[in-house]
Amino acid sequence: MKKITGTVIVLILTLNFINAQTTINRDPEINQMVKEVSSDSLKSYIYQMVSYGTRNTMSAATDPNRGIGAARNWVLNKFNSFAKLSGGRLIAFIDTTTLMPDKKRIDTPTLLGNVVATLKGTDPNDHRIFLISGHLDNMRGSPTDRIGDAPGANDDGSGTAAVIECARIMSKHSFPATIIFVAVSGEEQGLLGANFMATKAKKENWNIEAVLNNDIMGSNNSSETNIIDNTRIRVFSEGLPAYELDKNAKQIRQFGLENDGKSRQLARYVKEIGERYVENLEVVMVYRNDRFLRGGDHTPYVENGFTAVRISEMNENYYHQHKDVKIENGIQNGDLPEFMDFEYLRKNTAMNLSNLANLSKAASMPEEVKIEVKKLSNNTYLSWNAPKTGNVKGYYILQRETTNAFWQKKYFTTEKEFLLPFSKDNYFFAVQSVNETGNESLPVVPGIVGR
Repeated sequence: MKKITGTVIVLILTLNFINAQTTINRDPEINQMVKEVSSDSLKSYIYQMVSYGTRNTMSAATDPNRGIGAARNWVLNKFNSFAKLSGGRLIAFIDTTTLMPDKKRIDTPTLLGNVVATLKGTDPNDHRIFLISGHLDNMRGSPTDRIGDAPGANDDGSGTAAVIECARIMSKHSFPATIIFVAVSGEEQGLLGANFMATKAKKENWNIEAVLNNDIMGSNNSSETNIIDNTRIRVFSEGLPAYELDKNAKQIRQFGLENDGKSRQLARYVKEIGERYVENLEVVMVYRNDRFLRGGDHTPYVENGFTAVRISEMNENYYHQHKDVKIENGIQNGDLPEFMDFEYLRKNTAMNLSNLANLSKAASMPEEVKIEVKKLSNNTYLSWNAPKTGNVKGYYILQRETTNAFWQKKYFTTEKEFLLPFSKDNYFFAVQSVNETGNESLPVVPGIVGR
């Protein structure tokens, strides 16, 4: 018997240690796109939007240098410049409607315009749509003040800049599914632009699988508490569905799915993929549809039955939100670009891009995911059908304890059934498709079969 040398023992222990570590597998194409997100580009977009003086929804629509009209045209021109490198797949336009006075935040007939760029998917059989939004409009202390300066650098120049930067990079790549980039208006008047688009999508049966709404995500410090943090970003998601809750309430209660709605699943996905691709960034899930007693442009989508989340910075600064530009009690008020953190905005934009790309490259979700309940058992048997579109390498079975916020385990299989030695009493499960480049679909929580 040969004597094992000390060097060999060290090597074996080292290999065992390496194998025990968690391996992060990144799609090289997505990884490269993430690296292309530029803080300088984002900064240039912010300063350009600020240069229009105000972007109030009711500000000048025809002035070439000031107001919402000039800002809309600039965003459209940016999208059209990206379209030239897209091989004809990116098409942009301004989708308009006329708002009538509502005796609230609209005091005159107003032309509302959403700037929309659609990157058409390459698979003619894949009708999925993934949407990213930010709102182009802004406000001072009053939502009807369309005259005074309102920089709107962070609220929501940051979200709009993220949308533009994602369009710049992603338009040079091909995805099976369709991606829509939109800078909406009318948010400060009551989510009017998003409501216009979500209502249209519902009426025309758009197959929107996920909406990433970005609003106030480019500043790293809070008012009052003086907390500075550019390593965390919040994702808000509804728990119980706003859409047809009455029809689904019995099943939700019976299966204990109060924390497993589609938007909550999307939030988990955003966290996993965002942290996979972006260094020094933690995606913090918040179990609310939005901030306390406040609203955002994702809400009209969830109210129309779509899956949507809101992405916002960790600590808001209210000195720089909905304020006139002035010094008050020795503090500079106003949403000015000098209070932005463009490196933080870069990371948050990259987090959005990685999620959009991973979703759009993935095969569609598995079909008819079921959990068998024919007999009492401490095992759990899952079955499903192949997705409608996309080539799959296999499937991930996701598992977590009922009290855990995140999926704790993943099992890979090439089959369309899986038997787990864990009781369905004690765990939640889901199934997602995965393709050859490791891109996962959204998870599907199983229904029941055999009862």
